[in-house]
Amino acid sequence: MSNYSISIRPYGVHTVLVEWPNKVEEAILDDILLFMRHLRTNCLDESLWEMIPAYNSLTLLYRKDPIDFTTFSQTLQDWYSNKEEAVLPRKYLWKLPVCYDLDFGIDLMEVSGILDLSIEDIIALHTKSPYTVYGIGFLPGFMYLGGLPAELEVPRKAQPRPKVQKGAVGLAGKQTGIYPQISPGGWNIIGNCSVPMFDASKENPCFVNIGDKVQFYAIERAEYDLHKIEGEVGIYKLEKENWNA
Repeated sequence: MSNYSISIRPYGVHTVLVEWPNKVEEAILDDILLFMRHLRTNCLDESLWEMIPAYNSLTLLYRKDPIDFTTFSQTLQDWYSNKEEAVLPRKYLWKLPVCYDLDFGIDLMEVSGILDLSIEDIIALHTKSPYTVYGIGFLPGFMYLGGLPAELEVPRKAQPRPKVQKGAVGLAGKQTGIYPQISPGGWNIIGNCSVPMFDASKENPCFVNIGDKVQFYAIERAEYDLHKIEGEVGIYKLEKENWNA
């Protein structure tokens, strides 16, 4: 198994940050997930350690005592250099509905002008291919989705909104994502997803994992309203497929 050149640095007295090359690549993300699986299986007590993967890094937080960084960083480097062959965690492709109605896509017209694309072209490009979940954060359940077509790359808004609606689907730079709850935000909003991204009452509050895939498909307003009702009564069925089975 080939290894990357990694760096390890303290990130507080209880935390270390392991960084891979500063690139957005699935191969790097897969290596991070494999190393995390190796640590969980062979090296670290998961009840004492929190592990947070994202893009090109893995954050390790020890819940008990301050970390002896000098000793632990060398041990961590040895673990990485000698990590065993492992199988990636199962990945899923989640198919998520988005209503691109202008009542929801409040920045669609502006994005259309900036990119010199019709709204129909924006929707077609946005739903064309799966995205990779490179990180979950900012808000519980907020997915950072990479793989946005270059034609849809648009800067964040210069002035963030104080209130973005739950389910809002946005564009920012090379990424797209869904706001899991009402919050401030500076992404360009092009639609709304009718599926809740985060439910604190469930054993697994966020059904999507880092490394999974997400593909959007367009729905009309009537179908969006139906999905919302189905979600409220608990009968909405998520669409998913095995990605790496």
